[in-house]
Amino acid sequence: MPDVTTPANDSTFDDVWEEITWRGLVHVSTNPDELKQLLAGEPITFYCGFDPTAPSLHLGNLVQLLLMRRLQLAGHRPLGLVGGSTGLIGDPRPTAERTLNDESVVAEWVGYLQAQVARFLSFDGDNAARLVNNLDWTAPLSAIEFLRDIGKHFRVGTMLKKDAVSARLNSDAGISYTEFSYQILQGMDFRELYRQYGCVLQTGGSDQWGNLTSGTDLIHKSEGVSAHAIGTPLITNSDGTKFGKSEGNAVWLDPTMTSPYAFYQFWLNTDDADVIDRLKVFTFLPRTEIERLAGLVESEPFRRESQKVLAWEVTSLVHGEDATLSAIAASEALFGQGDLTALDSATLESALRELPNTTTAPSTLIVQALADTGLTASVSEARRAVAQGGVYVNNLKVADDQATFESIDLLAGMAVLRRGKKTLAGVFVE
Repeated sequence: MPDVTTPANDSTFDDVWEEITWRGLVHVSTNPDELKQLLAGEPITFYCGFDPTAPSLHLGNLVQLLLMRRLQLAGHRPLGLVGGSTGLIGDPRPTAERTLNDESVVAEWVGYLQAQVARFLSFDGDNAARLVNNLDWTAPLSAIEFLRDIGKHFRVGTMLKKDAVSARLNSDAGISYTEFSYQILQGMDFRELYRQYGCVLQTGGSDQWGNLTSGTDLIHKSEGVSAHAIGTPLITNSDGTKFGKSEGNAVWLDPTMTSPYAFYQFWLNTDDADVIDRLKVFTFLPRTEIERLAGLVESEPFRRESQKVLAWEVTSLVHGEDATLSAIAASEALFGQGDLTALDSATLESALRELPNTTTAPSTLIVQALADTGLTASVSEARRAVAQGGVYVNNLKVADDQATFESIDLLAGMAVLRRGKKTLAGVFVE
């Protein structure tokens, strides 16, 4: 098992700008030369914002959290903004208007996201992190003040050219004034953080570039100084699909929404073509170790050592070592390489929920469950599989095609159904 790497910046790089560039974290930015000099100099204050449009952050947000951590390790001061006001609106999506959530729901989600953001930052020392909520300065602002003090600095022609806005204008859905105004609110956030904390850098996804530059433009116009922005690339798989999405389902950082087992398996199943890029972005492994793993992908891909390291590192960062060890133990036990009875019921259930599964009665024939879960195409095929010695329940071979779940020792009302070495399903017996 790989050793857990203590997060630290890589000493093989001259500065943090060189490191984040090598890791592929800079897709677009304001002046690169100025940014390199800025980040190599005295500590600066920077921020990244997260809107509570769901009760948890997801893998796209994890890119930003780890970038914030890298910049803090380089000595800079992070501000983690959770948007209590912008979360009430939501930034424009490419296709349609967002559903506006109730204020009490958004306020609750603010607390959830603040706790998640806080896990990745340090709140001690000279460059201690700080959590902020834009509702604090937006709520007291009247509409007249907003239009006079902020709106006057924005030109409609420029706003219309922003990618997020132009995409919606060219869609059937169009765009409401509410979402059209989002970029002004985000620009105001940057200026407010500049005024309060001297914040001069904002990071975010490259799809947010129009919103990021609304802040740099506002600071330049109203304060007469330069501020900067870094847009990270949108992470996609080598086949062009959106990273972290499967049939529209995000991979969440909250363990109740994506279990540590499912989270670990997600990384373990990374394609060879993507794994080294993932190691650069999502781990704190040094360049020498990542280059070593890249060599193994080429020379010994069957070992999947890089995927194992990636899954261990990221799951440990997000969920901790204990949860990662439990996920590994569950994975091994499911495939007959460990003790199923040693797993806690919550870990076993979360693992089985990720598999094809069925809920059935104790009197159900095991061969029926094989067909119900899709491990065989029919009950007759299931009987043949039993006769050939290829069916297991809780890692014990099934010899009788008339056996029911009453005849086996269940694991807290659950059973692991296996055909052959690698085809699994879950059975919940009620």
